[in-house]
Amino acid sequence: MPRTVRDRHGHVMSETSAEALSHYEDALRELLFFRGAVATASQAVLQAAPKSVMGNVLAAYLGLLGTEEKDATAAKAVFTRFTDCVRAGRPTDRERMHLAAAASWLDGDIHRAGHVLGELTVAFPHDELALAVGHQIDFLTGDAARLRDRVGGALTAWPEDDPHYGHLLGMYAFGLEESSHYTRSEEAGLAAVQHNPRDVWGIHAVVHTYEMQGQFAQGIRFLDARMEDWASGNYLNVHNWWHYCLYALESGDTDRALEIYDAVLHHEESPGLAMELLDASALLWRLLLADRGAGPRWDRLADAWAARQDPPYYAFNDVHAVMAYVGADRIADAERLVEERAAWLVRARPQLSNVAMTAGVGLPVCRALIAYGQGRYGQAVDLLTPVRYRLNTFGGSHAQRDAVQKTLLEAALRAGRDDTARTLLSERISLRPVCPYNWLAQARLADRLGEAAKAATARARAAEQAATGAAALAR
Repeated sequence: MPRTVRDRHGHVMSETSAEALSHYEDALRELLFFRGAVATASQAVLQAAPKSVMGNVLAAYLGLLGTEEKDATAAKAVFTRFTDCVRAGRPTDRERMHLAAAASWLDGDIHRAGHVLGELTVAFPHDELALAVGHQIDFLTGDAARLRDRVGGALTAWPEDDPHYGHLLGMYAFGLEESSHYTRSEEAGLAAVQHNPRDVWGIHAVVHTYEMQGQFAQGIRFLDARMEDWASGNYLNVHNWWHYCLYALESGDTDRALEIYDAVLHHEESPGLAMELLDASALLWRLLLADRGAGPRWDRLADAWAARQDPPYYAFNDVHAVMAYVGADRIADAERLVEERAAWLVRARPQLSNVAMTAGVGLPVCRALIAYGQGRYGQAVDLLTPVRYRLNTFGGSHAQRDAVQKTLLEAALRAGRDDTARTLLSERISLRPVCPYNWLAQARLADRLGEAAKAATARARAAEQAATGAAALAR
């Protein structure tokens, strides 16, 4: 098969036919739109050219991006068979870097994979697969600076009339938001959506920006106006609905949040994917922190996590499984998961990225969640305080990790750790003054301290802010 076949950016595609190349370009487009057709297009690449280097690399990445251990194991078996045969071949330098990145991630070293893809992007800034996969790696490892700069470093190499330039803007917007550049993030995200109205990652970036600034009424209006573009038909729709639920909770509309939960986040026909189950756990946990009941939802969610029988793979998922077990009052299941992970750490290879994630953050957070669920609030504070400034190292976004930060605050309030609670609330209110939750927590602390006037002022602010969001939901 000719080595002269090139993608639309001029990169050589070894062992790839013109037909396979067409399918590969289709797969990249579907990947950037987070659409399920990416799997079909990826399979078509390998049907047309089984030895295509980039076709096999793409298939490997697709087995990894969902953080599903079973998919990763299957992808590794296929990829290993391919690489055993390709050693005698002559892939290009770019392809060899992709092969190294995929092999590293499949072997459990996601950080090494991200580093290799970063070097690749410096040399080949138009490699959109390297940019897209590297961006997701930065998200999964909670690396805000690289989440921003990986794409930002390539952006000026791209002409603005390129059909995928808008997708780069959407990725860049998310990196900007996670790095707290909110004004620039909103600007880039809205530009991304203008390029491609169905760019659900760009929409997601704008939604995060509004969340971090307490602009939940604006977020509701933004999502409502684009409902047809993001609410179904893509891998990210459940997560974006989760963001809608966060806006509803800030507006004081728990019923609306649970209505969305039942319709979208978790129900009888939900596929049980980790990425979706963790959104369900994160929402119900926020209700638990607010002493709001969720009925039988906890039991059904805990059943879904238990049915997965996940081995140690990604600590961020483990934390959300423990949330479900604790919420369902299945403390034995939560403790069993912790014990299994602790035993795994003793025998695991230290170069596995999940070893540091589990030991450094995952297990302390899981133990804190269990302590909180059992009313041992002081212990929860003691477990979370040392790790709160490095929660990012086990992945996720600021919005996702805020469930853990709120757990620390709630535990401090309930344990009577008034100085700690005051400090945490001062941090939160100073950073995000528009947030009904923050002001209601401030009121509770003021009540404890006998500061009636301060409590009344805080409750008034919370009510005023929630009313703005409620008005947006009522439209």
